[in-house]
Amino acid sequence: METDEAQRVLPFQLQFDKPVASQIKMAEWNPEKDLLAMVTEDSKILLHRFNWQRLWTISPGKSITSLCWRPDGKAIAVGLEDGTVSLHDVENGKLLRSLKSHTVAVVCLNWEEDGQLTKNNSADISTYEDRTSRFFPPAPRIPRMPGLVSGTGFMDDSEDSFFELSNSSHQRFNILCSGDKDGSICFNIFGIFPIGKINILEFYVPTPLVDKQATYQLMNASIFKVALSKDLCRLIVMCSGQLNQDEDKLGEKQIGGHDMHGLHSLVLNSSIFSKRKNELHQMAQQASNIEDLMEVIRASLTIMCKQWSDAMHNFHEKFDSLPTLIVNNGLDSSPQEEFLSLLGGARTSPAIHQFLVNSLGEAAVKRVSKAVCGAGKELQLIVLDHLQSSMTGVASKHV
Repeated sequence: METDEAQRVLPFQLQFDKPVASQIKMAEWNPEKDLLAMVTEDSKILLHRFNWQRLWTISPGKSITSLCWRPDGKAIAVGLEDGTVSLHDVENGKLLRSLKSHTVAVVCLNWEEDGQLTKNNSADISTYEDRTSRFFPPAPRIPRMPGLVSGTGFMDDSEDSFFELSNSSHQRFNILCSGDKDGSICFNIFGIFPIGKINILEFYVPTPLVDKQATYQLMNASIFKVALSKDLCRLIVMCSGQLNQDEDKLGEKQIGGHDMHGLHSLVLNSSIFSKRKNELHQMAQQASNIEDLMEVIRASLTIMCKQWSDAMHNFHEKFDSLPTLIVNNGLDSSPQEEFLSLLGGARTSPAIHQFLVNSLGEAAVKRVSKAVCGAGKELQLIVLDHLQSSMTGVASKHV
């Protein structure tokens, strides 16, 4: 009898209790795997299996304010205090993509997948045709240079992560919603392609407590949670704030004797995501191809800037010593005049000779010699083609 009573009192039993170094402030289960992501008070992300085996730990370096998984469980979205949303690989925690959609802390995230797609023999993969090849040729391979990171936010050194996020033709249609503490909500297809932004402070809310013609606006609202429905037709927003009547309605702050300051649940019509999902999917595919090309361009420019900067640094490091050598040898000339004399075939001064031998080195001297020879030939051609013909014309006039 005692056993039966104990079972009635304690229907749930603690399986295990594991301590962690820091207090946990949020946690999210992976929707597809036996994985638990936890965020500590010191803003570290810990990924554990159910048996408490830790797979990895990462620290974004900024305060983490929200967390959610991609519907297929292969990536995790992290909202940061500075308004950044970062996407991390489930396998190793590497940063795949960084988005700066907000200017203040991202307080909530929701990543919802379209649940209305027709299933086919290839499982739940979208059947939309990728027509980007009709408009854009494939982008060339992204150049890489050790120590350099391109400016798009794709941080993983391997191209597989970029392909995983950007190749939308292999994913079911999904939208990442992110809300910040100032009331703004951003929408991103596949978590990386922005398609819209709204602010709940700009909405006029009808209320059932008074005349249906009355409209009220949220003031000083703060978002707690956002969630898209499975059919993508409704967006639920949990927030706190105060409903104020429109200024044309005398600005009343109470409705029928009820204080409208507190928690509110807004239901917004987001059926445009469902009605236009074909167009949005195609847009994401085309944006993916453009993003690939832009990544190649940015990476190429980054490498070119680095190489040019290194070349200019080397130039100043070498050639800044020439004016000092000229002064030390008691010459009254400039570096430009010394090099013009060298190009003109005149005898090199001790300063130039010392500079070429000691500062540039053998390889650089050979390149300078080749350039001087080339410049000499060009000068000869100028003399033969222009000056000689001019002298011939003058001589004929005298005759």
